[in-house]
Amino acid sequence: MAKEHSQPMKPNVIVALIVGLVLGFFGGRVVSGPSSKTEAAKPAANSPSAQAPGRRPVDPTVFKVNIDGAPVKGSPDALVTLVEFSDYECPFCSRAHVTVEKLREQYGNKLRVVMKQNPLSFHPHAKPAALAALAAGEQGKYWEMHDKLFANQKKLDEASLEGYAKDLGLDITKWKADMANPKFQDTIQKEQSQASTLGASGTPAFFINGRFLSGAQPIDNFKALIDEELAKAESLVKGGVPASQVYAKTIEKGAEKAAPKQNPVQQAAAAVRKVDIPSDSPSFGPATAKVTIVEFSDFECPFCSRVVPTLTQIKKDYAKDVRVVFRNQPLPFHASAKPAAEAAMAAHEQGKFWEMHDKLFTNQKALDRASLEKYAQEIGLNVAKFKAALDSGKFKAKIEADMAAGSAVGANGTPTFFINGREFVGAQPFDAFKKVIDEEIAKADKLLAAGTKPEELFGKILAQNIAAAPAAPAGGADGAPAEPPVQKVEVGTAPVKGAKNAPVTIVAFSDFECPFCSRVVPTLKQLEDQYQGKIKVAFKNQPLPFHANAKPAAAAALAAHEQGKFWEMHDKLFANQRALDRASLEKYAQEIGLNVGKFKADLDSGKYTAQIEADSAEGTRLGANGTPTFFINGRTLVGALPLEAFKKVIDEELKKAGGAVAADAK
Repeated sequence: MAKEHSQPMKPNVIVALIVGLVLGFFGGRVVSGPSSKTEAAKPAANSPSAQAPGRRPVDPTVFKVNIDGAPVKGSPDALVTLVEFSDYECPFCSRAHVTVEKLREQYGNKLRVVMKQNPLSFHPHAKPAALAALAAGEQGKYWEMHDKLFANQKKLDEASLEGYAKDLGLDITKWKADMANPKFQDTIQKEQSQASTLGASGTPAFFINGRFLSGAQPIDNFKALIDEELAKAESLVKGGVPASQVYAKTIEKGAEKAAPKQNPVQQAAAAVRKVDIPSDSPSFGPATAKVTIVEFSDFECPFCSRVVPTLTQIKKDYAKDVRVVFRNQPLPFHASAKPAAEAAMAAHEQGKFWEMHDKLFTNQKALDRASLEKYAQEIGLNVAKFKAALDSGKFKAKIEADMAAGSAVGANGTPTFFINGREFVGAQPFDAFKKVIDEEIAKADKLLAAGTKPEELFGKILAQNIAAAPAAPAGGADGAPAEPPVQKVEVGTAPVKGAKNAPVTIVAFSDFECPFCSRVVPTLKQLEDQYQGKIKVAFKNQPLPFHANAKPAAAAALAAHEQGKFWEMHDKLFANQRALDRASLEKYAQEIGLNVGKFKADLDSGKYTAQIEADSAEGTRLGANGTPTFFINGRTLVGALPLEAFKKVIDEELKKAGGAVAADAK
């Protein structure tokens, strides 16, 4: 899943693009619910959610989620109540909307749906859309408007909302008056607060008879939990509880708020990374500072802009003790982030990085080329030199290197900081930074007193922090499994390279337009070289919906596969990710020696659509909702991870296969 991180002070925006998301690297990987660490809270071994292959158990905690007059669809006698906290501009919510409608069809009067509003602050049209739906509800047409909004998610401007109201036959004058009614603003605020209290800070979030299920998960995950709760509800009815009282009875002793999760300051103590500091990276503070903060950031990320005042405060309060190093991590779904990063580096070349840094974050919604040139002029750059630098693309390699370094240390969301190597995620308040900085200063003072030279301080304290970092608990964070269970992943007709009888099979779910997928290609080649005869790699397509050229590229690869040259096309596509239009695909076909006439005819026929969709569906079923995701003998490995992460799993699998561990893999 790529993601953005928010600050705890604004819980309604914790999941950016969540979430991203979701998107790019970690897109869509969700874990259900706030976990309980007590033995009694574990699901029964025979419960559907515990048994479901490939799923992490849903936390058994029941939350007291009151309906409070929210819109309801379904019978009051329904044995299962699904309360959804949602955002009309959130793409994951629209996907979940389809799932919820299917669930209603399948469960009929056994399921009722309750809708609550949680418009995220970085979706400018989400709150007006929520008000439009609530105002329509005053005229008895909440659900009709609800469906309209999700069906037209990219058209939620004021004129479009009014158009939908007219389509539904609403009294427009009354509808507009109701939209402006403060009571609905209050309703939204209360529901956002309720979501936060329950630990449902991202969207969509569901409570099924009070049990938390987070994200636009596959329908089978919903069904497993609904079936489990349905069985409990039927037992209550048999025991004399009226059907209309089942929900109230189920949640009456439920938790009213989520248990506090380990905060990022605590997490930082356990997550320590060796982070390189290139000599050409922008920084402020002395090179011999007691504390070095390496920041991975994105100029278009709203959470990154929020942390700027905190960094300013750090610069003021710790001028002699803290150095801040900036590294670029433009997220793939932020179209202007890379050009902005290039502009910042062009300003750095002229000694004015931080002036441009502040300009870009102050003007995040205006990062087009003309605006970048205007900012260059405003901060006193040589504009001609600045423009020439942008035109030449001279800083692209530097930015790509930063991105690769960020990915290698796990900084796939922004902003991510490493404070003397300690991972610190999100736009957190100054006091949260201060706590860690003060701890690190105390360590530095001891080292200096013991005779460490100032220029050796960062290396020594980093090594000390790495050595002191506790190992992750066997059960993983919050009691969840360290990794999903081993799953049966068939190779089927997927393209494969490597020895037919290799003891280790790697099945990759990938997207030719995903930048993280391209980064892992060299890693896979290294693995093939080091484990010759011992691994084989199968490729399956998982084109993400927001990558417009991913499906055509996947079809081109399969068309090449039909002519025996899948891997040659695979390498061409990843080497040319920014040129995946039809003309380019035909050019690559010619370059690798395909019968171009047949290649073009195969693409025109659409004959590979079914296979691509089948791969995607299989990936979703297995939990591979982000790219790249790998299954190594059925064990899940997510993301463009370093070589060592792959080797660890491969070596374990080789050992299982008979103790044969390749000497050259060590």
